[in-house]
Amino acid sequence: LHPVESVWCPLPPGARRTDDLGITPAFHDHVAATVRRALAGHEGDVLVFVPGVGEVDATIRRLRDVPADVHPLHGRLSGTEQDRALSEGPRRRVIVSTAVAESSLTVPGVRVVVDAGFSREPRIDHRRGLSSLVTVAVSKAAAEQRAGRAGRLGPGAVLRCWSKEEHAHLADHPEPEIATADLTAFTLELSCWGSDDVRDLALLDQPPAHALETARRVLLDLGAIDEDGRATPRGRVMAGVPVDPRLARALIDGAGLVGARRAAEVVAMLSEDVRAPGGDLVAALRSLRNGDRSGAWRTQAKRLEAIAKEQADDKRGSDARALTDDVAVGLVVALAHPDRIARKRPGGSSYLMTGGTGAAFDRRDSSPLAGLEWLAVGDADRRSGEREARIRAAAPLTEDLALEAAGSLWTEVDDVTWSDGRVLARRRTMLGAIELASVPIKSPPTEAVTAAIGEALEREGIDLLTWSEAATALRARLGFLHRALGDPWPDVSDEALTTNLDAWLGPQLARVRSAQDLRRIDVTAALRALLPWPEAARLDELAPERVEVPSGSNVRIDYSQEQPVLAVRLQEVFGWSEAPALADGRVPLLLHLLSPARRPAAVTADLDSFWDNGYPGVRADLRGRYPKHAWPDDPRSATATRRTKPQRDRG
Repeated sequence: LHPVESVWCPLPPGARRTDDLGITPAFHDHVAATVRRALAGHEGDVLVFVPGVGEVDATIRRLRDVPADVHPLHGRLSGTEQDRALSEGPRRRVIVSTAVAESSLTVPGVRVVVDAGFSREPRIDHRRGLSSLVTVAVSKAAAEQRAGRAGRLGPGAVLRCWSKEEHAHLADHPEPEIATADLTAFTLELSCWGSDDVRDLALLDQPPAHALETARRVLLDLGAIDEDGRATPRGRVMAGVPVDPRLARALIDGAGLVGARRAAEVVAMLSEDVRAPGGDLVAALRSLRNGDRSGAWRTQAKRLEAIAKEQADDKRGSDARALTDDVAVGLVVALAHPDRIARKRPGGSSYLMTGGTGAAFDRRDSSPLAGLEWLAVGDADRRSGEREARIRAAAPLTEDLALEAAGSLWTEVDDVTWSDGRVLARRRTMLGAIELASVPIKSPPTEAVTAAIGEALEREGIDLLTWSEAATALRARLGFLHRALGDPWPDVSDEALTTNLDAWLGPQLARVRSAQDLRRIDVTAALRALLPWPEAARLDELAPERVEVPSGSNVRIDYSQEQPVLAVRLQEVFGWSEAPALADGRVPLLLHLLSPARRPAAVTADLDSFWDNGYPGVRADLRGRYPKHAWPDDPRSATATRRTKPQRDRG
């Protein structure tokens, strides 16, 4: 290779290369301007690298007025169109290409490369089983490979649409394919070799654990491996079919349902990157059958047909049905991708797939399939930031055939929920995430009712119950003992009560069907079910509801605070030298000492210190306002009283 000069052409400050929608219009303009700069300052043809077909078209639209022939180059072009881009002519050329020209194609005459600095790479959403194309910055290695295209004929130049500083932060190499690929076929091969541990292989890069787990689940559903990860006889047959295991399953099972030839034709079509106008796979199949450029497809279909016939026994082969192409294609697609069987959502244009992902056709495609009740989706992707997948290829389906293709996804689920103040119980017939039918349940299982009410209490709060004064007080006392003494005194926090409904509400919940039923529950009695035995006998000793003060009054203790509070008039505790302590003497009462008008006068947990240091000031402040009440000099020895001074003592 000849030397290649690097020219840094970053965006102006403040402009963005990408946003949530992908490459920005401002960056498209910048790439086009860089191409004009290349034409003006350098000789030879110009090869422009952009990430995808959309960017190829956007760049070409901006180069209509340049003094050169502008050609697109990408994998979707026909052979004739690609030849036109690769052939030299009398005028200078600008070839706007995806990564296909990095290494797989030779472009003669190129002396200048303009690199936008992005590539589009496939990613697998292993949880949803969907692929997507993600626009990522090129690696340093890829950037060097692109630049090398300018140095094959002689000294050249690469104009990079980013700065030297940005270049320093690029990854050295692209992410390994094994880190982002669908590993289903790889995992099946591994099982056929007698190993279910990828660590047995000397790989340069280890595959992600979650991707391997997804692949194992798929193979288990296909019947290709057993619970221990060993290949089944069926799995070994699938491994011998030169297509993805999902397509191998569709070929083997589909041959007996639609005939070996049609199954092979559909599988051969799905195994290639066949464009389906409007996303219609039936139309795509007809086009392949009638087309002049379908030699590779025909060869693959014949090879797969031979394999299908070899695997099918006489009985299974005779089961092929007289299905029309419309639904036959859909059935084979559904056999390959049962998790992508889709049903139209009521009142809208989008679909729900059995795997739980929403999907819709691109509105710009005007697909003839849009609006059909059932679809078998052959290809779908989900762009970054979008909630729904985009259906790229599909075929019509019926509910009966959907059930036949994805019978393992059929379930009956008892769905018990709390909604609008009542228990709703329905038995739902499901195909994966798709609801096929729903009927009311008169007597739902007790466990399900308890769980539904528990979720409601957790979601809406335990105030859904009727908390009487007695229930609130008992809960506060139990909460205090749990904080002070710990086990075995129960935790009665909101979280603990909603987590352990069975332990305290128990069978009472089984009779609940409405908010009114819920409010009838005796919460006090339910809480007493939590009392530990034999410690329960000491409840009134450790956390009494009331305490007798020196005046003879029985005053209620407030346990709602962190420290229990006794609010009592100051004259009623004359004679006490210290406040009582609860929980085996561990926690002193916090005294809220009140004036004769029951207004706060002082707060203390150390009554002995208060008599010496706080009381004189309180006495001086209040005795003038309340002369009818006792204000002795020595409260420790004074007689406590609930009344004013006797008439004879008034002066």
